[in-house]
Amino acid sequence: MKILLIGSGGREHALAWRLAQSLRISRLWCAPGNAGIAGERLARSGAAVELVPLAAEAIDELVEFARQQRPDLTVIGPDNPLALGLVDRLAEAGLRAWGPNRRAAQFESSKAFAQAFMERHGIPTARAGIFTEIGPAEQFVRELGGRCVVKADGLALGKGALVCAEFDEARRAIEELLVRRTLGEAGARIVIQEFLEGMEVSLHALCDGRTARLFPTAQDHKRIHDGDRGPNTGGMGAYSPTPFLDAAALAEIQRRIMDPWLAGCAAERLLYRGILYPGIMLTREGPKVLEFNARFGDPETQVFLTRLRGDLLDLIEASVEGTLRDQPLDWRPEAAICVVMASAGYPGDYPKGKVITGLAEAARLADIKVFHAGTGRRGDEIITTGGRVLGVTAWARGLARARELAYQAVPTIHFEGAQYRTDIGAKAL
Repeated sequence: MKILLIGSGGREHALAWRLAQSLRISRLWCAPGNAGIAGERLARSGAAVELVPLAAEAIDELVEFARQQRPDLTVIGPDNPLALGLVDRLAEAGLRAWGPNRRAAQFESSKAFAQAFMERHGIPTARAGIFTEIGPAEQFVRELGGRCVVKADGLALGKGALVCAEFDEARRAIEELLVRRTLGEAGARIVIQEFLEGMEVSLHALCDGRTARLFPTAQDHKRIHDGDRGPNTGGMGAYSPTPFLDAAALAEIQRRIMDPWLAGCAAERLLYRGILYPGIMLTREGPKVLEFNARFGDPETQVFLTRLRGDLLDLIEASVEGTLRDQPLDWRPEAAICVVMASAGYPGDYPKGKVITGLAEAARLADIKVFHAGTGRRGDEIITTGGRVLGVTAWARGLARARELAYQAVPTIHFEGAQYRTDIGAKAL
């Protein structure tokens, strides 16, 4: 089979790495990819993954490339091309793609859509309001006692949720989005949620329109600094499994969240094929959904795909074809952990073009895989091109040992201004 993979981050490197292991794949393109993806080789032939210099949001150009090359399947990693309707456009061209169509992708591309859907179908979530004007928004914050989360309705690269501890902070967040438009049109409409207390976990489910198969548990670390301090990022690390959910708790989530979600999709004729990633808060009242994402999390993908057994392509095809009920998901018992190395200044402005060294040394370490996120090539050098640069991932029998391996590998890699958290996985230990 010929596969076209869309995206350039750590999530897409993990997808490329696992897809390349499939003996069914004879050719694998990635648009636009990164330096790490370019280094992967197909198990079937030893051929390199081929990078295509097209941005993930270049919908017309991607469709034209697919028309010419006729991949048997296009796998879409990031949220933006899903929200822009790439799945729909490829279907119009008679080509198969994996990921929710534009209408179904609204679960992530519109926080207001997702909030209203949950309320319609009785899915437990935070008390919330949807606003386009400052006055009603501020009044709702007063009703919540000032503690709340102010969210941009649209996609905001992981920076659209502002956690507020009191009224003045929330008022500033509202003005930042609705008046100053710091996130552009993404913040023209906002969702304000009550602040939920508890432990947050990242759940993933593979969906085929009728069946939703839950993955094992994982936990992401969004804040930039140790101890969950500093601004939110796209994710500074993750691990799987977590000790916070047992089989009974997962069954409760299936019953209270996933089953009503599937029923709601059926009632509203939403055909959802791909990954659904609900962020869940484990509150004293039970699990509640913070928000939905319509694709794999990053860096959760890195820990999930190092634990997954079998051929990833088989699972993706079952999701596309609606046969997931007959397709087993098999997981290694080992724990996995990913520590993100980021550029200086991230999640704000950051420099690019810093030379990365030590990657070959890290690659020689046992039970370690370094996934590239924001990297490129300059001659013979691998350089930084993004805020999140690398995801150093380890696996072992037990989280403590996996964590030890990851933090032994991180110091072997160097680039100017590299920053990373030292407490990934500590909550579980």
